[in-house]
Amino acid sequence: MIAEEFFKDVDSPWGGTTSKFDLQLMKAIKAGPVEGRTDIEIAVALSQLVHDELTAFGTGGGQSLDDRQMAAALAALRSVTQRIGIPFEPPFRNFATFKSYWLRNDGHGSWKVRRDLLENLFGPLHKQLISLEERSFDALAVAVSPRSTTGWSLVDEEIRELRRRFQTATTSQDYRALGTNCVGVLESLSRTVYDPALHLRDGETEPPVDKTNMRIGRYIEDTLPGPTNEDIRGLVKKAAALAHRVKHSSTATRRDAGIAADSVILLANIVRRLDQDA
Repeated sequence: MIAEEFFKDVDSPWGGTTSKFDLQLMKAIKAGPVEGRTDIEIAVALSQLVHDELTAFGTGGGQSLDDRQMAAALAALRSVTQRIGIPFEPPFRNFATFKSYWLRNDGHGSWKVRRDLLENLFGPLHKQLISLEERSFDALAVAVSPRSTTGWSLVDEEIRELRRRFQTATTSQDYRALGTNCVGVLESLSRTVYDPALHLRDGETEPPVDKTNMRIGRYIEDTLPGPTNEDIRGLVKKAAALAHRVKHSSTATRRDAGIAADSVILLANIVRRLDQDA
């Protein structure tokens, strides 16, 4: 993502179009993840835009944003960095309060001091974001299916959260927590595909949602009769075993968590394919 994407073309009263800062996009970023964009790529681009705009305001001028727009951009940046686990709380909220900040910190009459103040604030942020962005290239599996999602809302929500958390995971505790997210994907799949009216046999009691092997396995058995379903039901058991192993591991690694996450994501898409015609 690049800074220009935070602006949108609008009709100009003099004809043609002009570029305008997208305040609605800032509100969306502040509220939560934006569809089609990761929090990391938004944070990288937005932090650079805000840094550049504050630098322009504090030195030679020529900034593109006004005070209200800068306030919206800073609010969005604080929110998106918080979501990815990077604390960023600049001691100002717009251009006017940035000026008050530099006046309190020997910035009167010195562009260099103002640039240094900003570098001290934004330099560590840029470094952390670049590191996270590089790690995010180690992405989780994407299904061969032409669908970008399964179409099952509960399952897709869990997978999106799993992908988001994987991007920012760095410690054994983070990776162990990813095991819990993997189990969450399986349980959402269990909740979605199992229908007692269709899959419960006479004399049986409906298994609880966390009995994912039983519930997903029964859905596969009824949807895909014949010996083929045994292999796919075996995948369910293996994916569940991987997820629970990571969930309960005190020494989980990124590789362990990635394998478990890839397994449950691909399993969800495999089960989704069972709805297709042969």
